Amino acid sequence: MNKKDILPQVSDNSFPFGGKVRKGALKIKVCGMRDPENISGIVAALPDFIGFIFYPKSKRFVGEPSLEMLSVIPESVKRVGVFVDETSEKVLEICQNLNLGVVQLHGLESPEYCRQIKETGIIVLKAFSVDDQFDFAVLKAYSGVCDYFLFDTKGRLPGGTGQKFNWQLLENYQGDISFFLSGGIGPGDVEAIRKFQHPQLFGIDINSGFEISPALKDVEKVKSFILAIRTKE
Repeated sequence: MNKKDILPQVSDNSFPFGGKVRKGALKIKVCGMRDPENISGIVAALPDFIGFIFYPKSKRFVGEPSLEMLSVIPESVKRVGVFVDETSEKVLEICQNLNLGVVQLHGLESPEYCRQIKETGIIVLKAFSVDDQFDFAVLKAYSGVCDYFLFDTKGRLPGGTGQKFNWQLLENYQGDISFFLSGGIGPGDVEAIRKFQHPQLFGIDINSGFEISPALKDVEKVKSFILAIRTKE
């Protein structure tokens, strides 16, 4: 499996809800899903990735989803398993059982750990918590063993905080691994995202900023956000 395999096939000129798709539009990952009906509504908006959190301490812990529950997800929407310092054996078992082609590692996983997962053919997305003291030099060790990075807001506990970090800090990132921007992104951030420029910006990760309650997304807000990000101004 390579990076091209995980990208959905979206027409260059159309979008399911109208408008024209922008060339090179950012990918959208909707994370923290759990409710079957809500999953159906979200995948109808055709995000590029949909994430399920396998971290028991999270409010959005998915538990043990069934293949039937995930069967509504089209192949064009790639399934992401989110893990925090889980054993590689458990990660690989869950990915195999649920046909997850992408993992997001949100703990203190080492470069060697990432390499072990990546060598199985699974796409590796390594998350890093960013604040004013973050040392971007630590990312060098992960080059070659991760497919993407995800930059989130640093908090007391692993996982998202629902708060933004200073995106200008990413000017200090000059690596060659593309990244997802995460952390407190909401429906009102479309213009800020459009203005934010970085050569390695690949996608946007959304979660709590679009929720009615933990793990339950507002489908219309997600749909509108995806349309706004993907279409020409």
